[in-house]
Amino acid sequence: MVALKPAEIDRFIANPPADTVVVLVYGPDAGLVSERAKAIVERAAKGNDDPFSRVRLDASELTSDPQRLIDEYLTVPLFGGQRIIWVRDVGAKNLSPAVEPVLKADGGDALVVIEAGDLKKGTGLRKTIEGARNAVALPCYADATRDLDRLIDEETRVANLTITREARAALHSLLGADRLASRGEISKLCLYALGKGRVEAEDVEAVVGDASAFALDALIDAAASGDLVTLDHGLDRLDASGLDASVIAGQALRRFQWLQMARAEMEAGAAPDDLVKRARPAIYFKRQPMVAQQIRLWTPPRVARALEILNEATFKSRTMPHLSQAVVSDTLLTLARVARSAGGRR
Repeated sequence: MVALKPAEIDRFIANPPADTVVVLVYGPDAGLVSERAKAIVERAAKGNDDPFSRVRLDASELTSDPQRLIDEYLTVPLFGGQRIIWVRDVGAKNLSPAVEPVLKADGGDALVVIEAGDLKKGTGLRKTIEGARNAVALPCYADATRDLDRLIDEETRVANLTITREARAALHSLLGADRLASRGEISKLCLYALGKGRVEAEDVEAVVGDASAFALDALIDAAASGDLVTLDHGLDRLDASGLDASVIAGQALRRFQWLQMARAEMEAGAAPDDLVKRARPAIYFKRQPMVAQQIRLWTPPRVARALEILNEATFKSRTMPHLSQAVVSDTLLTLARVARSAGGRR
């Protein structure tokens, strides 16, 4: 069976087919991989708390002894019911030699659930599973907007809270790369807002993620908008916080790469406000007008030159750490002066 499509995954987890003997849960979102594998195991167990019906194996055990998996698969449960074999920490290990005998086995009343990382299509374990009729592969990629909305709704409903549109937009700009991390941050937010009845954007700013993310966005906004006063204060604060200057340079480089693409779309007729609203990851609503203005300020020649300067600054900040803070500060100030001049300010 081929890998399931995103829309099919929830249906499969809720009611996995009885003829499925191996489920491979894989992808770059380790938190989502873990969450889905756990859901499948709990669904298959059907409330059976017998510890002997569940076997946890480390992938390294199967690479050194491939026969172990088929032995566990064919073992008859002492007290009846379906046996569940949960294989974790696969990483880049190829477990095909251990899995293939299970897929060909006659008999056995067990389910093998395998957690893996981001496996390439058409190779190794993923190829083995996707080519088998009695196995299923569940890809797990970073949450899209709809997935994140559903996660937010789940957690706020449990906490008996509502959430404003602005707070939801703020969460979209900060979460999504890892399901467990996102769920943890939303749970923390709900606990913070407990008793208020509604989650506001200010609550998100207060407790979600690393506060330096907001400070870093503000710093780069100041540089891209020509706000020299805010930039000067921001550089002092980030210098005191000890944040690696190469991180600032890398983040600024990514912002100007996005500005270059957005400006190209503007040149083709798109409105800057629309480009900002459909940006992914979502841009925090309070920043949207400022970012739209940045698209207008950074013409193709200006943004191309800015990328040259930022590439050089990023390289220097990584290869000359003793000078990194000075190099990055000077670069951002240079960009701010260009933006200020482009905006007709002195």
